[in-house]
Amino acid sequence: MAGFIPLTREEMLAQGWHYMDFVLISGDAYVDHPSFGVAIIARVLEHAGYKVGIVAQPQKDEDYLEFGRPRYAFMVSSGNIDSMVNHYTVAKRKRSEDLYTPNKKAGRRPDRAVIVYTQALKRLFPEIPVVIGGVEASLRRFAHYDYWDDKVRPSILLDSGADLLSYGMGERQTVLIARALTRKNWLEECRDVRGVCYLDDGNHLPQNAVSCASFEKVAADKVAYANATRIQYEEQDYIYGRAIVQKHGTQFLVQNRPQPPLTREELDAVWELPFQKRWHPKYDSCGGIAAIEEVEFSIMHNRGCFGACNFCAIAFHQGRHVTSRSEESILKEAEEMVKSPRFKGYIHDVGGPTANFRGPSCQKQITQGLCKGRKCLSPTPCKQIKADHREYLQILRKLRAIKGVKKVFVRSGLRFDYMLLDPDETFFKELVQYHVSGQLKVAPEHCSNNVLAKMGKPPIEAYEKFQKRFFELSRQCGKEQYLVPYLMSSHPGSTLQDAVTLAVFLKKNHIHPEQVQDFYPTPGTVSTCMFYTGLDPFSMQPVYVAKTPQEKAMQRVLLQYYKPENAPKVRAALKAAGREDLIGFGKECLVRPDARFAAANSKTSAKNGAKGVPNARAAHQTGKGRQAGFSKNTAPTGRQKQNQAANKKRKRG
Repeated sequence: MAGFIPLTREEMLAQGWHYMDFVLISGDAYVDHPSFGVAIIARVLEHAGYKVGIVAQPQKDEDYLEFGRPRYAFMVSSGNIDSMVNHYTVAKRKRSEDLYTPNKKAGRRPDRAVIVYTQALKRLFPEIPVVIGGVEASLRRFAHYDYWDDKVRPSILLDSGADLLSYGMGERQTVLIARALTRKNWLEECRDVRGVCYLDDGNHLPQNAVSCASFEKVAADKVAYANATRIQYEEQDYIYGRAIVQKHGTQFLVQNRPQPPLTREELDAVWELPFQKRWHPKYDSCGGIAAIEEVEFSIMHNRGCFGACNFCAIAFHQGRHVTSRSEESILKEAEEMVKSPRFKGYIHDVGGPTANFRGPSCQKQITQGLCKGRKCLSPTPCKQIKADHREYLQILRKLRAIKGVKKVFVRSGLRFDYMLLDPDETFFKELVQYHVSGQLKVAPEHCSNNVLAKMGKPPIEAYEKFQKRFFELSRQCGKEQYLVPYLMSSHPGSTLQDAVTLAVFLKKNHIHPEQVQDFYPTPGTVSTCMFYTGLDPFSMQPVYVAKTPQEKAMQRVLLQYYKPENAPKVRAALKAAGREDLIGFGKECLVRPDARFAAANSKTSAKNGAKGVPNARAAHQTGKGRQAGFSKNTAPTGRQKQNQAANKKRKRG
């Protein structure tokens, strides 16, 4: 198919080719867009002069045989998301949809896709090298806790039987690996390539490497697991990070030093590759691929994140160093968007892992790397940080001036604490005036500073300051705009009491979250280490972890205390937390009492009314009783009628 990487043998032959140099196996359907990792790697290899084909979502042996035997290697990825995260909710229930599959049909990729694909290839083509990469391989490169098995699994390099693992974003090392694969001693050459993992018998380990506890040790000892996690994170800086060795039985897993991030010029060059920015025409008849909808008319301008939240895998995969595309590259992409017949005038997002990061957090990290054991923004901002939005603001101004562009929105994660550090408020003002689509999504995540510290997030005071100023600026613009906060329940460190505190905070701030994320222990994050070990790997201090389904459910339901259907669970959670004072009719209360309790008290109230016992209304006012209804012997007041009507409406809802 003209313009696309071949998906079939017929398309290969149409190119005038009779073989492939590299065949890429992907758990995603093929979307030729730079937001999809397999598309980037395919285009990078093509640009380097290799013949490349893609086998998307193979189901049977015939699929792997589509292009025959490649000259050099197969390269395997599960796609943009870890296959287990893609398949299962945090409650370990099967998801009903897969946005990376035609018709959003679930089940087109196997569980543990990298392992399944690699083992199939090794069975069918035992003599052909297999290189694994992408998010699933990258985040499982060391021995790791697996939430779905509830145990520690070995490196995916051993589990799969692959020959080499590429971790991180991969463009630079992919070309180096490809060149090495054209020679007989390719594996020896790859031992000098940064950004790869390989297995060694122990006789050729790199000099100056640091060792972490073996697979057997971390599988049996949670303290050893936490210490290994700390070492793995501390050595991920491309400036000072060392090679890491982890023994697995009689073999040694070696992670070479990280690759430096692409320069601005190199990142621009990737975006210049001939992406079609659409799904392959093969999928037209089934409605295309839903995953492109959010990114087709969005612009990704950066990579990496020095915010490094503990529950996020970006620091371990993309790295903490931020690199960004040039203004010229971004504007060129926008001008091409305008020409698309599908473009309606709206650029949906100009962002990345963190939308308002354009470069290093301080000058020191350029030459010395990011500080070990210290985050740039949490728990308090580093004094060396340089918060500057001028370049980003200039880009947004030029984007909204392009003919054919009606609106330019910013929807991906903004670090509001970083915004507050900028002494120039111009960006904040223009963000509110021009770049919010009525609602701005932000991520305070919690309100308990103890929990926020375990998340690697700023104290809640930063969010409150941001929230206040956001509404002030919105009023000044004459706009009614809202904040949509992302919130997380049951993160390590969060007790039931912390969840109650968050619920009270939400009520006080009139926040009714429609969606709440229960903490999901995904591979390779610091928070997952805390979940498994009950230890903070950097301080080695104990961390409270809610693990039982009952407590996790109580923490989650408290964040949606206002929903009538949640009332019984909210009452149970408040009683378990010793906060029955929040059950009642007062302004501070989260939920009303159980109807049976209320009915019993109503009858008692009516029976004893002549003896001077206060009726339901008086009891509520004096705080001596909390009823859900009113005595039948007492004519309801106008206010009581309103309350009763509201109750009926809630029940109908």
